[in-house]
Amino acid sequence: FDLVENRKSTRQFSDSPLSMDELSILLWATQGVRKLGPNEAYALRTVPSGGARHTFETYLAVHHVIDIQPGIYHYLPKTHQIGLLFTDQDMQAHIVALAKRQEFVAKCAVTFIWSCIPYRAEWRYHWESHKMILMDAGHVCQNLYLAAESIHAGTCAIGAYDQAYADQYLHLDGNNEFVIQL
Repeated sequence: FDLVENRKSTRQFSDSPLSMDELSILLWATQGVRKLGPNEAYALRTVPSGGARHTFETYLAVHHVIDIQPGIYHYLPKTHQIGLLFTDQDMQAHIVALAKRQEFVAKCAVTFIWSCIPYRAEWRYHWESHKMILMDAGHVCQNLYLAAESIHAGTCAIGAYDQAYADQYLHLDGNNEFVIQL
């Protein structure tokens, strides 16, 4: 009850870095695997997803996490690990630019960026898949809010971002995979 009661968007963050354990909690809460199906045919995760399609990928712009080099990372849910994609000395400026000059996005410890691979749902659910993807985006983001509240960290979801810039920055094609939420 307290988590739901206290959940809110915040745009001001402390200067304290996140610990690796705190980042691990946030990642597990948003995309963590609870159970793999036979032959890893599907995964049951901490967030619901229609037909266990899990169309999202998690990218991180790590700014201030203890023992993690700043850079752009990709979350690997099956192994609960992150992989460094690239470093960028101008990362904070790029994150602010893709967030349409919302500077608070680069003043946090880590910026979560979710992409979507629609085909994961489209092949099975056809025209209903886009509705399911939208619902799933809400589930993922709400879990981030609740997990952030549980570790006394702030978060703020962003829907107003530069689509082309965000996709280009993460090296996504913008069609088969594209940024869906920050």
